[in-house]
Amino acid sequence: MTHTALIAELLLLFVALPLAFRFVPVRIPALPLLWVVAAYAVWQLFLDPHFDRARLWNLGPLPACMGPILTIFAVTALALWLAVRRFAPQLEWSFVRQRPAFWAVVMVAYPVLSVYPQGLIYRAFFFERYASLFPGKWAMIVASALAFAFLHIVFRNRLAVVLTLGGGLLFAARYAQTGSLAASSLEHALYGCFLFTLGLGQFFYLGTIATVGTVMRRR
Repeated sequence: MTHTALIAELLLLFVALPLAFRFVPVRIPALPLLWVVAAYAVWQLFLDPHFDRARLWNLGPLPACMGPILTIFAVTALALWLAVRRFAPQLEWSFVRQRPAFWAVVMVAYPVLSVYPQGLIYRAFFFERYASLFPGKWAMIVASALAFAFLHIVFRNRLAVVLTLGGGLLFAARYAQTGSLAASSLEHALYGCFLFTLGLGQFFYLGTIATVGTVMRRR
């Protein structure tokens, strides 16, 4: 594809589509749309003779990077827990306490149905497809993270965008470092499952639109 066509595709998939979903007056199921885009991403990757399909999973680098993944996660999880405990204690562990059965389903389904498709789109596809538009490792990492964070405007709150910008940088850097979607997706799943468990899932769930200000006013 030409640079012009690549830019048009990027703007369509990563800017126009989230904006349309955010402002469309009709509620559209989010997961099926995510799966359609992920299927398009995989189709395009498989058409690319230069793409190493092993990168779509690639467990090889996982043992070596488990230490850094778990260390960063432990520090971040502690900071998030302390922040919730200080600023929104009514949310602390609310999901697992109030709906334990549904929480268990989310812990199993979320990594498979949401995390991995997002990894396909925002890491494997984005890095391969738009490498010529963002030369250099860190340019690609930042671009991927910005696109990933922008997706979360669909949840209509700033916290989702802020947290996913930080997460997007971490997950993209992990993918760039390892070439392993397994490692990046595991890291993504750790943070996502923890946010749901901690009680912040409502900020990442279209069924309940909330803002940080609303939560603070309920204290």
